[in-house]
Amino acid sequence: MSDENLQAELDKLRRENAALKAVTGVSIKVSEKGGVSLYGMGRFPVTLYKEQWLKLLSMSEEISAFIVANETKLKSKA
Repeated sequence: MSDENLQAELDKLRRENAALKAVTGVSIKVSEKGGVSLYGMGRFPVTLYKEQWLKLLSMSEEISAFIVANETKLKSKA
């Protein structure tokens, strides 16, 4: 490959990478092992089994109260 072709390919890959990073949607899928995977919250998916998600969801008020009570100690992702 010529330098020109390599540069064109590099530019193309950079554009594709930027487009992938721009996707901010959250999605849910069933994992290969039957868990529930939540994509789009970070670099890796969050995967828990059904019972774990249900337990976590039932604690939503406690988690919200904890966040409010510890607001000064917590960091936000920019």
